[in-house]
Amino acid sequence: MTASTIISQGSNVLTQKVLGSRRFSNYWWATVVFLGATGFLLAGLSSYFHKNLLLVTDATQLIFFPQGLVMGLYGIAGLLLSSYLWLAILWDLGGGYNEFNRETGQIKIFRWGFPGKNRRIEIDCPTQDAQSVRVDIKEGINPRRALYLRVKGRRDIPLTRVGQPLSLKELETQGAQLAKFLGVPLEGL
Repeated sequence: MTASTIISQGSNVLTQKVLGSRRFSNYWWATVVFLGATGFLLAGLSSYFHKNLLLVTDATQLIFFPQGLVMGLYGIAGLLLSSYLWLAILWDLGGGYNEFNRETGQIKIFRWGFPGKNRRIEIDCPTQDAQSVRVDIKEGINPRRALYLRVKGRRDIPLTRVGQPLSLKELETQGAQLAKFLGVPLEGL
């Protein structure tokens, strides 16, 4: 399922799921960083205790100061980074949904944030305040392809995921479908 796949579309309700931090790439990098950091930390501890704690190499040959100490610090830093990545996955940061309801005349944008007072990020507005659906395309080293909802009296509201850009076909299809559903123009294509 892609990040903004339509999960339900009645004649009057359109709901899109938005994929947050629970992407394959985040699981991959959290695992790789954890394993690498654990190796660095064990290498540093092996040089300190002069007892090999690694399976693939003998780290007791390292001199603790400075090599073993630095490897241990790299290991601690890597474990902290890995912990952050796993917590972001657990909390599903950025995940949520977009709901456009013509029956109630409401648009609801919902995303999960960091735990605390503002964990739930919700934006509600009437459907008649929607002015247009804007497509934002930027190519180059750091490409960006996103959909925004232009609403009266507010900044443009992002509707698509952060991270991997959507394909041009998928972006165009979703933008056109949403603009048709809301009865507003599609800008940026």
